[in-house]
Amino acid sequence: MLGSTLATAIGALVAVAPGVSGAGLYPKSSQVLQIDGKNYDNLIAKSNYTSIVEFYAPWCGHCQNLKPAYEKAAKNLEGLAQVAAVNCDDDDNKPFCGQFGVQGFPTLKIVRPGSKKGKPVVEDYQGERSAKAIVNAVVDKINNHVKRISDKDIDEFLSKNNDTAKAILFTEKGTTSALLKSIAIDFLDAITVGQVRNTQKKAVELFGIEKYPTLVLLPGGDKDGIVYDGDLKKPAMVAFLSKVASPNPVSASPKPKTKSSKPKKAGTTYTDASSEPTTEAEEKITEPVDDANIQKPVVFEGPLPIPIINEKEKLINNCLHQKAHTCVLAFVPKEDQSEVAKKALTGLAELSHKHAQSKRHLFPMYEVHFEDEHSAEALKALELPPSEVHVVAINARRGWWKVLEGGDYGHESIENWIDQIRMSEGVKRKLPEGFVVEVEQQQVSATEATPEASSEATPEPTDHAAHASTATAPDVTPDAEAVSDTTASDEEPTAWSGADPTVQEDTAAAEKATEEAHVKDEL
Repeated sequence: MLGSTLATAIGALVAVAPGVSGAGLYPKSSQVLQIDGKNYDNLIAKSNYTSIVEFYAPWCGHCQNLKPAYEKAAKNLEGLAQVAAVNCDDDDNKPFCGQFGVQGFPTLKIVRPGSKKGKPVVEDYQGERSAKAIVNAVVDKINNHVKRISDKDIDEFLSKNNDTAKAILFTEKGTTSALLKSIAIDFLDAITVGQVRNTQKKAVELFGIEKYPTLVLLPGGDKDGIVYDGDLKKPAMVAFLSKVASPNPVSASPKPKTKSSKPKKAGTTYTDASSEPTTEAEEKITEPVDDANIQKPVVFEGPLPIPIINEKEKLINNCLHQKAHTCVLAFVPKEDQSEVAKKALTGLAELSHKHAQSKRHLFPMYEVHFEDEHSAEALKALELPPSEVHVVAINARRGWWKVLEGGDYGHESIENWIDQIRMSEGVKRKLPEGFVVEVEQQQVSATEATPEASSEATPEPTDHAAHASTATAPDVTPDAEAVSDTTASDEEPTAWSGADPTVQEDTAAAEKATEEAHVKDEL
């Protein structure tokens, strides 16, 4: 009886222990959005909003240290961007985490809408683990759909698509705020949002603007313009603009329908918008769209794009330092990519997806752009044509490299080439002298290629020798070799050493917290 009671008590303690596998780190009440491979496509990839995604494991100490700052960032970014998290310790999520090249925890990635719907740009976040740093990085990546209007093009802006509603912010600032960018995203394809600086005298006089900032709504057709006279905060401004169009939902859904009339010449008189509470009908417009399709998980079946490396330091830390194992680089143009480039990137993404689905390890793969100076230097050192697509495997630790020759970047060709590397077949070339960068061990340990797997890859402690041969982040490490890099030192990654950054942040001056809290209220 006593044994049974004790077992029950221990089971209850284990169930609530923060380090137990299977329990998520963020509760349902958290402003951090919980996602997985089934709803990522609908909630993140197809969204018009920029997102930051944390890949974590509940038992990871560094993830637990990050939690307060990450939740604070989610609160400060509310209405501007999405803050999401994936539990990679969940067996169902491990293939999904592997597709993103997650090699340790926590890994943060910023996902922003690309030029093609549903094909977002995914970038690693390697900044400080503080709320302010995360907020600033995400705000910097918010897409800007605000039209900058000058005296030269004010007439064209007003006459073009006269049937479409427009909103113009008159301001003394020369930059576009995160708040205005987010409003433009809210009403993307429904209201065209523009910004006029006070130095544009013609535009200012045309609308009779006397104070700044001032928001003017042009409903379209022959309807009079409306000068907004309410609170300069997002909820009130969105409610005001909702008079002519419904805002987009945060996740993927059909485009909103505008309420403007038939095409007519724009009006030239303006009335004041009352800041009094809106009617019940107007309030309904601002409520989230209850679309059943949003709630149903969409299975993410296609391959994710391989990560992009666009910084020299990141390239060194992931592939070119003296302890780096095999990684694959696709040298392609940054823009106007040819069919050859697209085929190469698709082939690598499909192969990575195939191995992730089978829970098999594979070398990390990255997209690099040969226009970037560091990429051009690498191509020159390897004596490869500078403006052609190349797929290259590099092992800096062993000092060799191998290029996929023949120009065939189909799935079968790439897979055969990768298999040759894995089986140590075929000719490998020696890396040129000076190609590998000598990096201090502390710097190497702080990179994404060697996150805390050395100290937290398994919940149970192990000795150094056993650790070197077995430690991995649970079933999500794309490159089996990369894990052994972390064993060069038993130290924690330097980016996470010392006191919890969130504790230090909470003891900072009050004005710093105020500055963060108001990021979404500034025009």
